[in-house]
Amino acid sequence: MKVITVIFSFLSLVSCQNFGSLKLISELSKDLEEVSGAEVVANSDLIWMQNDGGNKPKIYGVSATGNIVEELTIKEKNHDWEDLASDEEGNLYIGDFGNNDSKRENLVILKVKHEDLTSSKKIKVEKIKFSYPNQKKFPPKKKQLFFDAESFFYYNNAFYVFTKSRVKDEFGKTSLYKIPAKEGKHEATFISEFNNGDNTENWITSADISDDGSKVALLSPAAVLIFTDYKNDDFLSGKVTKITLNHASQKEGVAFKDNNTLYITDEKAHGAGGNFYELKLN
Repeated sequence: MKVITVIFSFLSLVSCQNFGSLKLISELSKDLEEVSGAEVVANSDLIWMQNDGGNKPKIYGVSATGNIVEELTIKEKNHDWEDLASDEEGNLYIGDFGNNDSKRENLVILKVKHEDLTSSKKIKVEKIKFSYPNQKKFPPKKKQLFFDAESFFYYNNAFYVFTKSRVKDEFGKTSLYKIPAKEGKHEATFISEFNNGDNTENWITSADISDDGSKVALLSPAAVLIFTDYKNDDFLSGKVTKITLNHASQKEGVAFKDNNTLYITDEKAHGAGGNFYELKLN
């Protein structure tokens, strides 16, 4: 009877919550309370997730219903893991480039080979190190705190990183940089920038590109921006559609389930979030 009562209470609580345009899939495990990225990987039935800085260097394979199926340990420190990406072969990439104070000089993308996604041992990774071409001081002046990042994806043998502004009244500004998807140390190439607004609800916190390459999704706490009809790899050009989510939480992960559906995750913070959602694109 107690089990039935608990289940009923949980269902009643969920039914009373308003998730705006988001469809709730499930509450995430406590192991993913600070989830900071999600990625659908080729040749895998799981959605891969991670936590951000200060947490264990682990990645989690999650089922379509939100349950943890795989838990893998990476043989690197979690300085500030902020997003996940993957390539057409099913290799997974961890974006260790969170940089709140714009003072890090060890920005790196970690490559997890596809065959290691079923490993029971600590996983050794390849490192793609990079720097921003227009950052000369670490940290720069307060009016130049444009070198934090929480968002990237892989496309055509390159990574595309979208920065997150820490400058007052310019929080929605994001700059797009390109980095070769190969081991070594690289200077990123600046492509373009976009201004999403002036407050912290406009921060860009995750990014993904659809499998057919026709849509780019940028996530913020308040909305999803869908870019289409862009020129070459300037993904911030062309048409942009803003989908307001009408739901307040610390959203930090977005991934295309298919060309017209997104997965979204949010951290558990301030009494909200810690969930796994779906969003249909009309």
